[in-house]
Amino acid sequence: MTTADTLDARPTALPDVPSTMLIGGTWSPAADGRTFAVENPATGEELAVIADGGQADAARAIEAAAAAQEQWARTAPRARSEILRRAFDLVLERRDRLARIMTAEMGKPLTEAKGEVTYAAEFLRWFSEEAVRISGDHTTTGDGTNRIIVTREPVGPCILITPWNFPLAMGARKIAPALAAGCTVVLKPAEQTPLTTLALAAIMEEAGVPAGVLNVVTTTDAPTVVTAWMRSGKARKISFTGSTEVGKILLRQAADTVMRTSMELGGNAPFIVCADADIDIAVEGAMVAKMRNMGEACTAANRMYVHRDIAGEFSERLARRMSALQVGNGLDDGIEVGPLIDGDGRGKVQRLVDDAVARGARTLTGGVLPDGPGYFYPPTVLTEVPVDADLMQTEIFGPVAPVIPFTDEDEIVRIANDTDWGLVGYVFTRDVDRAFDLSERLEVGMVGVNTGLVSNPAAPFGGVKQSGLGREGGKIGIDEFLEYKYLAVPRRRGA
Repeated sequence: MTTADTLDARPTALPDVPSTMLIGGTWSPAADGRTFAVENPATGEELAVIADGGQADAARAIEAAAAAQEQWARTAPRARSEILRRAFDLVLERRDRLARIMTAEMGKPLTEAKGEVTYAAEFLRWFSEEAVRISGDHTTTGDGTNRIIVTREPVGPCILITPWNFPLAMGARKIAPALAAGCTVVLKPAEQTPLTTLALAAIMEEAGVPAGVLNVVTTTDAPTVVTAWMRSGKARKISFTGSTEVGKILLRQAADTVMRTSMELGGNAPFIVCADADIDIAVEGAMVAKMRNMGEACTAANRMYVHRDIAGEFSERLARRMSALQVGNGLDDGIEVGPLIDGDGRGKVQRLVDDAVARGARTLTGGVLPDGPGYFYPPTVLTEVPVDADLMQTEIFGPVAPVIPFTDEDEIVRIANDTDWGLVGYVFTRDVDRAFDLSERLEVGMVGVNTGLVSNPAAPFGGVKQSGLGREGGKIGIDEFLEYKYLAVPRRRGA
């Protein structure tokens, strides 16, 4: 295995990670020798130089996955389960190292990165247990002539595409159910955060994943690599987490081969605080729903609708909490807010804030770009945000909390649903009936009731409308990687 040089010049250096691609059980450079640099968003410094795969590498990877598919599908469920369980143990054993890699290339504070390692590991454990629970059915036709036997089989080689914001968790959330179901995979991580994925791939290999079952191609040319896989005729499934715009492109490509698809796309989450809500709980929920991962999450609270009777107090409390957060390099002690992923991401956030202020929003805290290196943006609270502000219809992906007062619950549900997205919503109230009523009326795939955190390996994660197709996690997460097969078996009749 080829490794990158030390990733950080600090006294406690980050561990080495692979700098080449995993294809067919071999760690390989790009066929044409190309490489690209991975940057620390907190400093702008180069962390590592790794292989920049292209079409030839993509072709080798999907060939390797296809060649390994039959044997992996026939591998005993318990054997697949034990590999995933060993990977779970190894990920937790290397929690601190993985967290440092993640923080260095993505920016999130070490405390959050360690939490993500635990979260990612739980997907490996969850699906190690689901691997031995794949069931079928046995019944008889209505006229009694045939037995109906239903089996479930792996769909085949899968394309997995993961985002930069949760590089370890999203990798584990896709790899684990695919391998548990008996599918081989080709995986393309985001070019901003490939080191975490390569480190996970090395752990999976160490845990016993056979050659060709897991293949990873790192690249700066995603369209070429992914299109090669989509058109190969060998891939039978794609699981993508990313923007709605890219998801639509992949859905169009998937139509050419009628490929199974899972899409976890963008969000525009409404966060509704009713007049009877416990403000302490609501503010705490807002901090989690907004500031997890610096707001760079598809589940982030994007539009905070707060009843006018408590909007002032809620906003002031939230602003005090947000302004007290420590911003800086996530590798430093005590840091609570790291940098955004890159200059484009930070520029988008600033444009959205400027537009809202120009339309009449008031800034309670933040809203001004800091001096110095890195892509930092201050935690920001805006009040009296007009409904025509761009950030009301755009996924902010940054630490900006727009607060919009409301008085009529029916009207706010209509406004909350007036978007193309429907991933998650949040409802805060002391009234159980109101909580269920609002949750049922919100056009989303998930609802947090008096909590700002909905993600859990044991729960089905996914949205409706243009927020995606299918579900990841929970008892049904493995279904995305399985096909049903029906056997008709005539019954012998007695004399």
